[in-house]
Amino acid sequence: MIEVLVVDDDVRVARVNAAYVEKVAGFHVAAEAHSAAEALRQLEALPRLDLVLLDHYLPDETGLAVVQEMRRRGLQADVIMVTAARDISTVQAAMRHGALQYLVKPFAFAGLRAKLEAYAELRRTLDGGGEAEQAEVDRIFGALSTSTEPDLPKGHSPTTAEAVRQALVNAESPLSAQELAERTGLSRQTAQRYLKLLERTGRATLSLKYGDAGRPEHRYVWATRL
Repeated sequence: MIEVLVVDDDVRVARVNAAYVEKVAGFHVAAEAHSAAEALRQLEALPRLDLVLLDHYLPDETGLAVVQEMRRRGLQADVIMVTAARDISTVQAAMRHGALQYLVKPFAFAGLRAKLEAYAELRRTLDGGGEAEQAEVDRIFGALSTSTEPDLPKGHSPTTAEAVRQALVNAESPLSAQELAERTGLSRQTAQRYLKLLERTGRATLSLKYGDAGRPEHRYVWATRL
């Protein structure tokens, strides 16, 4: 599980954001904080924290000051800024201080989910360690892309693509086109068409299940679940 600290000066907003995080597979909210000082105390007390969702406007310090102090203390948790601050100077400073992503309030659940799934993909990409060729470096830097769906060819529906995505993300194991059709109410042919599109664009991964006889069954899993 990816352990998360949610930091927001508004207790209600922190709870909403924490609830959003808990809805994304593979993430767990370890703690909440409502000030810079409390955030730093939590980071010191919970050394296994992986990610901080950090507001910029805090009552005692800015979020950027928290990031600076984290690095000064050698605290290595990753940071995604989640804030209403949208001036370019703050966004640029967040990048320079090492924030991996920046999500502007207000946002819907889908916006945060996309950031978290991109972060999970980055973690998965980095888990192998070792050295990287240019293609692998490109993949690491590209893992933070937060597009929730590929650019759809003519004749493909964003609504249908999102239904397929949701079914794959929520599935506990790889799905066949028939199983996906049953879960979404699509025809098997339509399910197969969208699965192939997601597989071609790297959002889903194909595996083959061999039976006793006949052709192997194609099964698909959302890429960030691997």
